[in-house]
Amino acid sequence: MKFHHLIEINDPKNPLVPFLSRAQLWYGLVLRAESPTLFMAHLDQCTLLDRTAEGVSRELRYGTLVIRDRVHFSPQVEVLYEVPAQGDIAASRMTMRIEEPTPEAFFVRFDYEEGSPDAHDAMTDFYNEFRRSAYHEADVETIRTIRRLAEEGRLDRLPS
Repeated sequence: MKFHHLIEINDPKNPLVPFLSRAQLWYGLVLRAESPTLFMAHLDQCTLLDRTAEGVSRELRYGTLVIRDRVHFSPQVEVLYEVPAQGDIAASRMTMRIEEPTPEAFFVRFDYEEGSPDAHDAMTDFYNEFRRSAYHEADVETIRTIRRLAEEGRLDRLPS
């Protein structure tokens, strides 16, 4: 399954939408990778196994389910999440890319790609539509959280 969508960050024509700088947006995306429990209430624990300037390796715990992934950073541009196949979980990738079609008019493009076979039956289509909806809502919530953290002054410098 492949899926993508855009979320508008700054709307220069709408003064009611709080402005986020590229740095604040970037720091928020990095924070989502390094401290995901701030963004995902259903995540029980995240352990950073390795951290470099290029990214982090993580172990995520959802109850008894444990998922390992690797997050790659392209500074100020994109965050790429890669989940290798493990157990019953197919390999998958998710990218959050900052786009700027005009100065300071930021969007985040969310791209999802899962390695499961592309079956086209009613049940699979239903399940994929449900996943798309869940991904979209999680991404909207990610941007809400980034906005809240920016308002609190918590995105003024890179998380450590």
